[in-house]
Amino acid sequence: QVVVPEEVFFTVAAAGILENLLVLIAVVRNKNLHLPMYFFICSLAISDMLGSLYKTLENIFIILCKMGYLTRRGDFEKKLDDAMDSMFILSLLGSIFSLLAIAADRYITIFYALRYHNIMTLRRALVILAIIWTFCAGSSIAIALFSYEAATVIPFTILFPLMMVFILCLYVHMFLLARSHAKRIASLPTSTVHQRTNMKGAITLTIFLGVFLCCWAPFVLHILLARFCPHNPYCACYMSIFHVNGTLIMCNAIIDPMIFAFRSPELRSTFKKMFCC
Repeated sequence: QVVVPEEVFFTVAAAGILENLLVLIAVVRNKNLHLPMYFFICSLAISDMLGSLYKTLENIFIILCKMGYLTRRGDFEKKLDDAMDSMFILSLLGSIFSLLAIAADRYITIFYALRYHNIMTLRRALVILAIIWTFCAGSSIAIALFSYEAATVIPFTILFPLMMVFILCLYVHMFLLARSHAKRIASLPTSTVHQRTNMKGAITLTIFLGVFLCCWAPFVLHILLARFCPHNPYCACYMSIFHVNGTLIMCNAIIDPMIFAFRSPELRSTFKKMFCC
């Protein structure tokens, strides 16, 4: 087993939770950030926090088992394990659907810029988020409770790659159409700046998607291998880096807020005001 030192593990987890908490506070405090796009970003930040919290609780659970305070097969431990599994699935599904909502928001911003505020209102964005988190919460509980049933495991293993392919196709479609669309928008006298801003937002969210895939895909692959080929020597070799894959999830929670702060001038300004009082 490739083991990550506990000090490093908890430091990375704490940093991810604090950074995403700062993003939430910044959006709440700055009324200029009360926009659908930033609410979707807050949804992604909450998903990142849940992922870091899940890995932290799981590591604490393993430490307590090693010390003899908990057993691995008791009723309380089984319920605790189901609760942590539910939190993990909630984090994964929340991240996927938040990225999908952000991608759809960027798509509307680029290709329906003149009607964006009529299409994506604040109330509509809140309704979308309520539907997303209600569905994710129900799915996470169902999958955690019936994870040993093939009818539940198979849809979960298929959902992750399908959603990623759908988001990737949406981005490819968006960038291909943007090239021809930019020529028509450029004819408007005040559209150049808006077009550059919209494309900058699309590039930012493409970075989000790439970081998400790099950080989450190894852990999802670990789950699939542990479920379908636990005794294969090649699968066992890959599963020996379980702690490294778990740490990558928490690294995603650290990287995303950095992308927010680096790519958004409004968020950078809000962070400066928060730290400088």
